This record gives sequence, structure tokens and C-alpha cells, in this order.
Amino acid sequence: MDDTWIRNAQFLIVDDQEYNVSLLERILQRSGFTRFHSTNDPLRLESLYNELQPDIVLLDLHMPVMDGFAALKMLRGKITDQHYLPILVLTADVSNEAKQRALLDGANDFLTKPFDRTEVILRITNLLKTRYLHLQLQNHNADLENRVKERTRELEHAQLEILELLGRTSEYRDDVTEQHTRRVGQMAGQIAMELGVPESEAELIRLAAPLHDIGKIGIPDHILLKPGRFTEEEFDQMKTHTGIGANILEGSLFPVLQVARTIALTHHERWDGSGYPYGLCGEDIPLAGRIVALADFYDALTHERPYKKAWTEAETLEEIRKQRASHFDPQVVDAFLKIIHRQVSCS
Repeated sequence: MDDTWIRNAQFLIVDDQEYNVSLLERILQRSGFTRFHSTNDPLRLESLYNELQPDIVLLDLHMPVMDGFAALKMLRGKITDQHYLPILVLTADVSNEAKQRALLDGANDFLTKPFDRTEVILRITNLLKTRYLHLQLQNHNADLENRVKERTRELEHAQLEILELLGRTSEYRDDVTEQHTRRVGQMAGQIAMELGVPESEAELIRLAAPLHDIGKIGIPDHILLKPGRFTEEEFDQMKTHTGIGANILEGSLFPVLQVARTIALTHHERWDGSGYPYGLCGEDIPLAGRIVALADFYDALTHERPYKKAWTEAETLEEIRKQRASHFDPQVVDAFLKIIHRQVSCS
């Protein structure tokens, strides 16, 4: 127990009789307490409480204009369940009714006048000890909460790093810059926001999109890196990367990996139903898959790969416009073009 804290506790004394206030102040001074503020006007209680934020209130019951019962109700309206403010009622009213009512209205202890000085200090000290322990518990809980938040931030940071590393694995063999997955994620997040997707969901899409081609790790190099067109058999094998990716991400409890699985499985579906692996069409294709389909297409065409040269920006945009409502969701195309237009305007 910290005796120094108790001796430095802030008192607020409210009693309409000046003699009673002076007596309490002398008792407190002789017992080593130095920080107390007193008033004979109960109407000042609220402003003094707000100003001083006392550690204990010594309160008379029978006062003019606002009695102690009204004062107790006012104070309890300001004190939350998590906040412990001891209130010691000191009154000449010795009736059981007054005592029970005061305790019911929020008083923590009750003494009748004339009171024994030793008992007053013992009661005050016990109440302050309880407040001190309560504050210590609050501080301990706050410290634990901060540690939990810090640990959560560390775990979130680790999760983001793992997502980034997983995204890189899918591009390690056919993207020497290792930036394709990052760019697809950024563009997918922007498109989602442009479409009015809630920010939290758009962020999930941004984080999950880089894993869209993680299934490529199961495709042999002679197919993945082949220059020129695939044979029908090679293309069939290439298309299996969607299912491979979905299987890798299957069963996760993390929302971002659940979204990543959906994207990995559906980002090659087409608006007109001519895509793979299921031939879904229109809004049967999950929105995240429709968004990443365009983001991936745009980035793949505008950047060079070992097996292809980069298209110009103008050529790529023209191709995307042509494939609006066939390959791509028309609304996704419109949102994408707005983003590109803003970027061009700002450059």
C-alpha cells in the first residue's frame, strides 16, 4: 500500500455549517492530510467535483437548497461503474431511515455527528485504501490492454508480411520485378473503393488480391514460362492453377485468406460465362473475383514478362473497353477507367 498516495489524496468537503467544515479540516491536518477543498454551498458541488476530481467526498445530509440525498444522486450520475469514488456521509441524523437511504443512493459509508475523530480517520483511510487499490487495478488493466494491443499489432504486421511473402511465391518464376502482386492488390483495393465497397471490405480485397495466382506454384516451368501460345492440353493444365490456389487457401479462419481463396478460384471467370474453372457469369461471380480479374489483366498487359512484351497504356485501355460486358463486369470497368482518368489528370 502506498501511504504517500493516501496522504496526498484530494478531499472535497461539503457541509453548510462552517463549524463542521473547520472541525473536519483540523482533524485531517492533524492526521497528515494536506489536500482538501471545502464549501458551505452544496450548489457548488458539481463544479468543484468537475474541477478537482477528488479522491473522496465528505458530505453532510441535511443542507438547504440541495440536500445530501440530491447531491449523492448528482454524483452517482457522473461516476461510471468502472470508477470508484468513495463518499462518506457525516450527519447528525441518527435515524435508520436516513442511513439506509444514503447508502441506497450511493454513499459508501455513514457516520453520525458528533463523531469520534479516530473513527473518522480510520473510516477515511479504509475508503482511500479501497480507492487506491481500485486505481491500481485500473492501471494494471490498462497496461494489460496496451500489451494486448501491441501484441495484436505485431501479429497483424506478421500476417501482412506472410501475405506479401505468399504473394511473391506465385510470381517468383515469371515476374523478375516481384511487383506484379503488389500492384494488383493496390489497383484492386482502389477499384473496390470506387465501387463503394465498405472500406474494411475493400482493404480485405487489397490484402487478399496478391494471392490471386498462388496456385501457379503447382504449374510446371515448361508451361508457365512458355513463350507463345499454349496447346489445348497445356492451357487445360494452366487453368488448374485456380483450383490449386483455392486448395492451398482452403479452410482458413482468417477473413483475408477466405477472400484470397475466393479470388484465387474465380479471378479467371468472365462476365459472359466463358471463363474458368466453372463458367460462372454476371453477378454469380463474386465481386472480389470480378475486381481482381480486371486488375490482374491490366497489370499483366502493361508489364513485360519473360514470355511477352508489354502493351502500351493506350492499347491496354482500348482492349479493356472492348471487353466491357464480355470479359469484365461493366461497373468494374467504369470504376477502373475513372481511377485511370484521375491518375492521368493529376500527372
